[in-house]
Amino acid sequence: MRSFLKNNFFSISFGTSLSKLAGCIRQILIAAAFGVGVTYDAFNYAYIIPGFLLIIIGGINGPLHNAVVAVLTPLNKKNGGIVLTQVSIKLSILLIILAILIYSNSSLLINLLAPNLSYEAKSIATYQLQILTPCIPLSGFIGLSFGALNSQRKFFLSSISPAITSVTIIFFIFFSWIFNQENTSSNFFTYTGLLAFATLTGTLIQFVVQILEINKIGLLRLESNFNLFKDEERRIFKLIIPASISSGLGQINVFIDMFFASSFQGAASGLAYGNFLIQAPLGILSNSLILPLLPKFSKLRSEKDERGLQKKLISGIEYCFLTAIFLTGFFITFNNQIVQLVFQRGSFDYSATLKVKNILIAYAVGIPFYLYRDLLVRTYYSIEKTNFPFKSSFAGIIFNIFFDWFLIGAPVRNFGNLSPYNFGVVGIILSSVIVNFIVCIFLSFNLRNENIILPNLELLRKVSLISLAAFIDSTVCFTILQTRNKFSSNLEEFISLIFGTLTFFVIYFLLTKCLKVNKFKVSKKEI
Repeated sequence: MRSFLKNNFFSISFGTSLSKLAGCIRQILIAAAFGVGVTYDAFNYAYIIPGFLLIIIGGINGPLHNAVVAVLTPLNKKNGGIVLTQVSIKLSILLIILAILIYSNSSLLINLLAPNLSYEAKSIATYQLQILTPCIPLSGFIGLSFGALNSQRKFFLSSISPAITSVTIIFFIFFSWIFNQENTSSNFFTYTGLLAFATLTGTLIQFVVQILEINKIGLLRLESNFNLFKDEERRIFKLIIPASISSGLGQINVFIDMFFASSFQGAASGLAYGNFLIQAPLGILSNSLILPLLPKFSKLRSEKDERGLQKKLISGIEYCFLTAIFLTGFFITFNNQIVQLVFQRGSFDYSATLKVKNILIAYAVGIPFYLYRDLLVRTYYSIEKTNFPFKSSFAGIIFNIFFDWFLIGAPVRNFGNLSPYNFGVVGIILSSVIVNFIVCIFLSFNLRNENIILPNLELLRKVSLISLAAFIDSTVCFTILQTRNKFSSNLEEFISLIFGTLTFFVIYFLLTKCLKVNKFKVSKKEI
């Protein structure tokens, strides 16, 4: 059993790491090729709907994936293959109809999603959306095959599969550079939908690879009998629908943010780059800190050990803020170095760096509230109390609409801006920060109704001291950065960032220890 878990953990970790690496290289090349401009802006709007379906329906750990794993795992290969075929046919028909509707109304949809985009950006986005529509029916089978492969303990392909699209985009960009050496900003980049064609090609390759693997393990059954396994089909669709709605709530806020961001040129590109830099460490933190706590919460709840659950949650909250505020301070201190090192080359010039680093700072401010909200929501789910988080998500959407509108000046047609505060694209990120903060308050105080009472004043005191440590640490490191000479190469800049990170970590660790808000214990053996 231990060997089984170890092998699966290695397969998943290795495949996921390769996918993340490919995604990182892809994003660096996109920045070099397109910078913060109209083409990448347009692609981000064109990709909203297909991307939403690829994540919700076709993504690993998405509703479709989880439903298929739950239903197919107990079945033998023959019966599992028949169920997979029947569900694939029905789901594909639905998604093909949806794709046709989206293709036919692509211009209308872009106008609804981005009413304030320039005419040029809207034209490019519409063209790219039409190219991307075949990804919609493909997403259904990709999600089904992820579940089918994992039900047969085939984890590596599922983990590495997202890298296929990234590698395809990398290849397309290199290919275009070879044939456009004299002018890398030629019409080939701007008007031919390179990113859309690359994404569609990558999705098709992913689809073909997964079909071949499904066939190889004996789950591809061309024959079907729609009178058999109706219960299994119903179970899959019954699991998909509520989970998709719940997962989709988070995406609605993305739609809202992009709607308001269309008022600012380059905003969609800047948001994509800034979010990319934040999500990698944030994802690692979320998985390493929160996921191990959830089974413990469920077990303590089932044993009716409310005191033990409360103690574990408080400890989790303290570690959550200790690590999240460290990340906030790090990104605020080294924002310029990070953006320059990762993105500043090719079409991504110094003005693009200025725009993205401001976006990165705004994202960094929201890290503690984002992670705390994630912890609280998953706590509710682990104790099987899902109603209040669901209501809070709906309230968050309403708050997000208001604060997005207010923080970009509260524009009203024919009346101008009603609010004196117009923070531009940074205001859209600050809106999410405020919304997460409000929702965290709701979720925290409502825990009393579940007999979980948090010592809010004590937690606030500790969070204040942690924030003070981060502020002192950031001030010291920023002062040191100001005294150094500018480095002439990326290697020197990288080495400088490594030493800066180590310095920031050591000072933060010592300060939080002195202030008695750091419970991490490091032995000489571990050092």
